[in-house]
Amino acid sequence: MSSTQGGFGRGSGVFRRKPIERIDEGGGESLSRTLGLWQLTAIGIGGIIGAGIFSLAGAVANKTAGPAVLVSFLVAGIASAAAAFSYAEFAGMIPKAGSAYTYGYAVLGEIVGWFIGWDLLLEYTAIVAVVAIGISGYFTELLSLLHVRLPAWMLGAPGTETGDVAAGSYKVNLFAVLLCLLIAFVLNQGMRNAARFETVLVYLKVAIVLLVVAVGVFHIDTDNYDPFFPFGISGALTGAATVFFAVFGYDAMSTAAEESKDSQKHMPKAILYSLAISMVLYVLACLVLTGMVDYRDVDAESAFATAFADIGLPALGVVVSVGAILGITTVLFTFLMGASRVGYSMSRDGLLPPWFGKTHPTRHVPSRFTWVLGGAAAVIAGFLPIAEAAELTNIGILLAFVVVCVAVIVLRYRQPDLPRGFRTPGMPVVPVIGVVFSLWLITFLNPTTWLRFAVWFAIGLVVYFAYSRRHSALEESG
Repeated sequence: MSSTQGGFGRGSGVFRRKPIERIDEGGGESLSRTLGLWQLTAIGIGGIIGAGIFSLAGAVANKTAGPAVLVSFLVAGIASAAAAFSYAEFAGMIPKAGSAYTYGYAVLGEIVGWFIGWDLLLEYTAIVAVVAIGISGYFTELLSLLHVRLPAWMLGAPGTETGDVAAGSYKVNLFAVLLCLLIAFVLNQGMRNAARFETVLVYLKVAIVLLVVAVGVFHIDTDNYDPFFPFGISGALTGAATVFFAVFGYDAMSTAAEESKDSQKHMPKAILYSLAISMVLYVLACLVLTGMVDYRDVDAESAFATAFADIGLPALGVVVSVGAILGITTVLFTFLMGASRVGYSMSRDGLLPPWFGKTHPTRHVPSRFTWVLGGAAAVIAGFLPIAEAAELTNIGILLAFVVVCVAVIVLRYRQPDLPRGFRTPGMPVVPVIGVVFSLWLITFLNPTTWLRFAVWFAIGLVVYFAYSRRHSALEESG
């Protein structure tokens, strides 16, 4: 009997689906359920709060939105929440690793799930590389402040150029390489230990942000808020498109559903809590930043460190810089974890070779895939300038948002009586907002991003029809 005629799968051909009510029957090795609600929330916050506060907020305030950067974050947060509600509904129904890949596979079909998973492998890995390069830049600057100089060959990828060092002097971004491998090592120590490491850094990051707010609020000059929209409403909306990439991260966190002690209860809460807490911190930080310094004087790269130096508190600026380095590291953890869980799920479903789906015999984590992706991120971070590495990100995540928002609508009408631990409010308006906003943001991406996406898509098409379709668990169970 063909899998398209009955058995385990539903649908036909490449659009066959794994029934949600039987989603646990996929076979393969499972992961250990060790994460509680607040550990999940910390992982989500770790993925959301990073360069958005420590650098992106300043760049948008200075060049795009002025004090209305606050509005930019609010608009982006509302749009992100539309997708977050959809993720939360699925997380309450499907307690399995994989996030958007698994949701798309179960509702829209194997080919849709495949391409979302295939894209997220590249996107999440590239994000790890980009953030590692960014942290490396902070680290190098901090060493410079401490009058420590390292050989130029280890400080940047070929083609990198700074004001005082020619492009040909750089050979590899060694610190970024080591950082990617370090995060892979931490993740392979078992999810319980890795989550503790992540949680400590998240607490430190939140403490730094609260310190910034608590000190900065006493140095606010309300005249700096006038004019509030120096670039007009359009400037604030353009800023929203820019900062949107700082208000997701819960999507990567949701890949850990299978490692939650009570996924159906905790995962929806963790998704919404992490976004809500992060948005409050973003808003407070933006209010303080643009109140302390005229938006025209905000440093686009190290906004808070420079702002505190300008008001006579340079020591606090150094503390913020150190906190930024440690805090942004949590983004690496969340997205490398997300990439490894997506790949693990695809392997367990038969869409990638089973070798990748093997878990560590005692730590019960997908150690092979974690090392493969950590190594890939290290290569990208070590040998590509940050601008080129950044071009690999964004489009896949936005497409994942579209798929999840569409899928939650389809499933609500296809199986309205399916038990749901959380229900997306305002159906179907809220998920439609998520779809529209994600498609709108895709139009801002440059042609190079589209070209690289098309190449990766084509490679994925070959892999799917050459291997994945014939080895799918649905094909074998039919």
